[in-house]
Amino acid sequence: MAEATLALRIDAPMQSWGVRSRFIRRDTESEPTKSGIVGLLAAAMGIPRDDPTRLPELTGLRMAVRVDREGLLEFDFHTTQDVPNTFGKAHRTVVSHRFYLADALFLVLLHGERAKLRELMAAIERPHWPLYFGRKAFVPGRPLIERNHAVGGERQFTGLFDDTLESVLHRHPWLERDEHMRAQREKTAAPLRAVVETDLGDAYAELRNDVPTSFAHGAREFTSRAVRTEHVDLAALEGWTRVP
Repeated sequence: MAEATLALRIDAPMQSWGVRSRFIRRDTESEPTKSGIVGLLAAAMGIPRDDPTRLPELTGLRMAVRVDREGLLEFDFHTTQDVPNTFGKAHRTVVSHRFYLADALFLVLLHGERAKLRELMAAIERPHWPLYFGRKAFVPGRPLIERNHAVGGERQFTGLFDDTLESVLHRHPWLERDEHMRAQREKTAAPLRAVVETDLGDAYAELRNDVPTSFAHGAREFTSRAVRTEHVDLAALEGWTRVP
């Protein structure tokens, strides 16, 4: 079985990747979660929310996230009027706090069977339902897949690669295209943070409870995965060429 790695650009003015959202407080992680990306893929493929049977084909893909721009943590208020209690009485106004990331940029990698990834790539380019990053208002600022794109002579394509997840993670060109941001980052030579799925036996593993087993209304269920945080040398990304 031939394997490959699918690279997605997650870029939008606002994104929200919550894992502990309850009632009036809606959180976000610092990078895309497995449940968020699986939900995105399911929307692209037209998998209904109440159909858990096809989720394993998506959750089984190994995932890594490279943080090409951290962004800023912000929050806003949502006010809902005339909300009843659990007995249908005592209607009142509810204010919720909703956190999100502003101006963040991520390279998300999925590794698995090449045929499956090719199917996903086609679905993302022509999605069954609209794609968004955590909230319906948080739509992509640029295409997730851009097969042939160049910035300042450097190709920044995303899509399918015949290589391991680690190789793409440590060699794929930096997605940042803002000249001021590039100059500031290159001046400090600070590495890029990355969160990579790993084995439970990894000495640096930490658990994330964000692998969905059901998205059904009122019956959302999740299980855990192991990830480790590592850093990618920015200078090592230069001079790399795509596998055709």
